[in-house]
Amino acid sequence: MFDRGEARVSSFAFCRCGEGIESVMLNAATVTHVYLARGSTDLRKSIDGLAAIVQETFQLDPFSSSLFVFCNRGRDKLKILHWDYNGFWLYYRRLERGTFDWPSEHHSEPLQISPRQLRWLLDGLSLDQKQAYSAVTAKKVI
Repeated sequence: MFDRGEARVSSFAFCRCGEGIESVMLNAATVTHVYLARGSTDLRKSIDGLAAIVQETFQLDPFSSSLFVFCNRGRDKLKILHWDYNGFWLYYRRLERGTFDWPSEHHSEPLQISPRQLRWLLDGLSLDQKQAYSAVTAKKVI
């Protein structure tokens, strides 16, 4: 269905946690962009259906080193799609209480956010943190 093109650099880190259980974590250092699909998405879609949305609706490359984030109508479930070297990762998050502060569907194009904003979103915070420290762009110590 998709032309996979060249291999991409891995954007996930493997770590050994607790009782020898391996877990996979998102590593924002290698993610180039994060895109949110505004409004709701039918999360019955799996990898191929979500990749088709990225490619056909958003006109973006699902094989890039970007994260593509989708939310259900109830705003309590997310899926994150990412291409990694030779296959897709599909993360799924379900909140037991509360909802995600998800952007409404006023535009058809996805909303591009920073990896920092994605962490805020996953923590149940607004994308616009008024009290968050802004980035420092200093180039010299003295």
